[in-house]
Amino acid sequence: MITTPVSSNELLTLCENIAGHSLQELAEKAGIEMAKDLRTNKGWVGQLIEWHLGATAGSKPEQDFKHLGIELKTIPIDHTGKVLETTFVCSTPILNTTGLTWENSNIRNKISQVLWVPVQGERSIPLAERIVGNGFLWSASKQQEQLLKADWLELMEKIALGKIESISARDGEVLQLRPKAANGKVLTDAYGEEGQIIKVRPRGFYLKKAFTQSIINQKFDV
Repeated sequence: MITTPVSSNELLTLCENIAGHSLQELAEKAGIEMAKDLRTNKGWVGQLIEWHLGATAGSKPEQDFKHLGIELKTIPIDHTGKVLETTFVCSTPILNTTGLTWENSNIRNKISQVLWVPVQGERSIPLAERIVGNGFLWSASKQQEQLLKADWLELMEKIALGKIESISARDGEVLQLRPKAANGKVLTDAYGEEGQIIKVRPRGFYLKKAFTQSIINQKFDV
């Protein structure tokens, strides 16, 4: 097992060690069975990268490197640097939102500093042959945080007003709310428009592709 890095510089050195390697090579090095596809193993790439970087959080609702204040996010891109998917950040609080502010929210904590690790994501490339790119650290600029906060406030207000079922993936400029569960049978409590308790699918916050694309562009001059 990789020793947990004690500094951001040490973490970036671990990133350099895996950059340019295929997922097959990294899986063999970790003694982890190569996934056949990502449809049935959706979090497999992230877990493989976590192993190589010594991440500690696992599935706990905290940053992957809590002692460094850093969250790890893999991001699939194509050969031109185009981002291929939205990025899941964290689960959305639905009922217990009293006293919750952007400043003390889990989502703000999660993305206060992010280690982005690009991974080849074209479906035309077999999963085993996909190459890991150069990881880099990112923190939101004032303008980026303002955009995120504005979307978060708007989405959380709709949830509080019982309008959760009216929220679509099109809402929000940089942040979106989408169902997040293993399957459609998983349900949780929420408020309806009359203040009654209704059953809905759990939701998650995702960063829209245009937002993460701007981060990639800024870093790699795409």
